[in-house]
Amino acid sequence: MSISSNLIQLNQSIPGNVTLVAVSKTHPVQAISEAYQCGQRVFGENRVQELDEKHAQLPADISWHLIGHLQKNKVKYIAPYVSMIHSVDDLELLKVIQKEAQKNDRIIDCLIQIHIADEESKFGFSHIEADAFFGSINDADYPNVCIRGLMGMATFTENQQQVEAEFEGLKTFFDNIQSRRNSDSFNVCSMGMSGDYQLAIEAGSNMIRVGSAIFGSR
Repeated sequence: MSISSNLIQLNQSIPGNVTLVAVSKTHPVQAISEAYQCGQRVFGENRVQELDEKHAQLPADISWHLIGHLQKNKVKYIAPYVSMIHSVDDLELLKVIQKEAQKNDRIIDCLIQIHIADEESKFGFSHIEADAFFGSINDADYPNVCIRGLMGMATFTENQQQVEAEFEGLKTFFDNIQSRRNSDSFNVCSMGMSGDYQLAIEAGSNMIRVGSAIFGSR
């Protein structure tokens, strides 16, 4: 099917409260333009250089999300325009985002990445580390950063029960942190990709990141 058909079908299958991030990494500008013409405005990239190049060529009203692991020395390149950074997995990274956002007189939305998968290759805070992180930070020290919620990626496995358990665990942890922060802006629980977004939505995700189900396989 075409990108437009895939988007129509996908949008019909997800609740209205769920934000769809179209993962456009490695896909050409032409493909993103086609999705844009269908009304999609939120796109996710995982490499800073590729994001920078696409941002320069595409409409200004696109909401760009950096969804991959972010190196501290590359924050400055995307700080002038990035809408959300999904992968804050280190306090020092948060400090750099604050610094670069302040330079650009912007407030940058961020998600704290939680390691929920049974895979060492994935990044993120453990629940214990994240609990300590939220217990120690003072939001007043980060006026140019808005921590919007949590993000996690489940194990790449055919075992749906395991994936469900990982998503449910993250949602429970999110609810706990949300109740403690008592902030209306802390309202994003991002989990679910092309292969498991339906399970994620059932578990309580309100932001999914979908690539191949929209653009096809790379």
